[in-house]
Amino acid sequence: MSNSARLTRHDWLNAGLGALAQDGPATLRAETLSRRLNTTKGSFYWHFKDVPDFHAAVLDTWSQQARTALTETLPADAPPAARLRAFCQQMTELAGTGTGSALRGWARDNAPAGETQAHIDEFCHAQITALLAEIGITNAEMARILHAAAIGMAQLPDADEASSSNTIGSLVDLVLALR
Repeated sequence: MSNSARLTRHDWLNAGLGALAQDGPATLRAETLSRRLNTTKGSFYWHFKDVPDFHAAVLDTWSQQARTALTETLPADAPPAARLRAFCQQMTELAGTGTGSALRGWARDNAPAGETQAHIDEFCHAQITALLAEIGITNAEMARILHAAAIGMAQLPDADEASSSNTIGSLVDLVLALR
């Protein structure tokens, strides 16, 4: 981005999410991002009170994006089993993105990131539980198993989006076959 282009709050948040995905949370600083965007720190402080304010906005943006990505994959007219499969596949894909993975790592030692990750996890668990209940599976442990498997598959060193998506889909099929 050139110095002549006026950066928006949205530009800074996108740059923050990109930096988080690519280089981790340590890069979410005014000076680092200013260099990345080829601008001054003044532009950063025009949009954000301070770095913690920016972090809160990045976390809120990611949370909104994650929820949107997860809910947009649920075709309302599809049977519950198909919606469960689609949700678990999207959850695995989201957890495997650079941002999803970096946020989970950041959440281990940063309370606000931990709270954001906990809210996303609670949302996912609630959705899986509700979808399983629609199918007639009320064992709460099944929701936890599917949730944990989706996160874990995305974190495997050889994970790729298609492989992980197919694998979690197969696990959902197995759970459904056991009912």
